[in-house]
Amino acid sequence: MIVLGIDPGSRRCGYGVVQRSGSRLLALSAGAIEPGNLPLAERLARLLADLSDVIAGSRADAVSVESAFCGASARSALVLGQARGVVLAAAARAGLPVFEYAPAEVKRAFTGSGRAGKAQMVRSARALLGVEPCSADAADALAVAVCHLARRAPTPLPRRHLEAAARARLRPSVRRYGAAR
Repeated sequence: MIVLGIDPGSRRCGYGVVQRSGSRLLALSAGAIEPGNLPLAERLARLLADLSDVIAGSRADAVSVESAFCGASARSALVLGQARGVVLAAAARAGLPVFEYAPAEVKRAFTGSGRAGKAQMVRSARALLGVEPCSADAADALAVAVCHLARRAPTPLPRRHLEAAARARLRPSVRRYGAAR
């Protein structure tokens, strides 16, 4: 399974593509989209275009996004919400399912602590995935992808458990026959 993790932002939007193969996690790519110092509408348009390119090139099966964090001001929360809307629209336009995770849940899944700082996120990306993210936003995006894989990816049962379950379904139930008499 391949997951595209996104850490939304209007000035810098981090992305990270992580693949799960068995129990191994492999970072396929990571980076940040920086629309520049443009008016908000133009930044959002550039974010949509660049994010659409990232989604097309990622071969992702799902997109995971960090949910909104109510920060210092209402204005910054509003701008973040608009950037998140662009991210959600780009994923929906590509036909990918979107999963959202709270920042504390992402940090807990990636570092073991729900209060991890930016430096700890970068160190965890290095330790878990063996990559040096170009920015803290890219490390956060990798963490969002890993969080999804940790929370949502089904863990297959060992073959012997599957065979035992199949045999159990074939055995007649003593209770069923006992109740019929």
